[in-house]
Amino acid sequence: MKSSQQRLDDIIAKLRLNKFRITPQRLAILKVFLNSTEHPSVERVYKQVRADFPTTSLATVYKTVHLLKEIGEILEIGFADGRNRYDGLKPYPHPHLICMKCKAIIDPKLSNLDHLTSEVEQASGYQILSHQLEFFGICPACQKK
Repeated sequence: MKSSQQRLDDIIAKLRLNKFRITPQRLAILKVFLNSTEHPSVERVYKQVRADFPTTSLATVYKTVHLLKEIGEILEIGFADGRNRYDGLKPYPHPHLICMKCKAIIDPKLSNLDHLTSEVEQASGYQILSHQLEFFGICPACQKK
């Protein structure tokens, strides 16, 4: 897996190649995603970025999130209540464990996911282009409460 700095450099190059501006706010937003293991929401990113760039608007964060999703550099994890979270470390389909109480999200390491995708393709005749696999439960910390 690439380092955070390598990913940042690659994404900046991709943005430049596609003629997108590299603003200090856009870089700050991108860095939050690349340095977070918590799968942050737009609101959390906004709060963190405003600490260094107080004039940043929530609209700027939303626009940047939309752009990063569009170019395949963050993965959106959708929830029924509309409060989506984002993964900037692994912007490709992978499973998530989601706590139903505290809303923590972690990335479990599963070895048979590629096999499962192949099995679904063979059984259905579909060509799988993407997938979302989410497990919902109660995390160990919440179980102790």
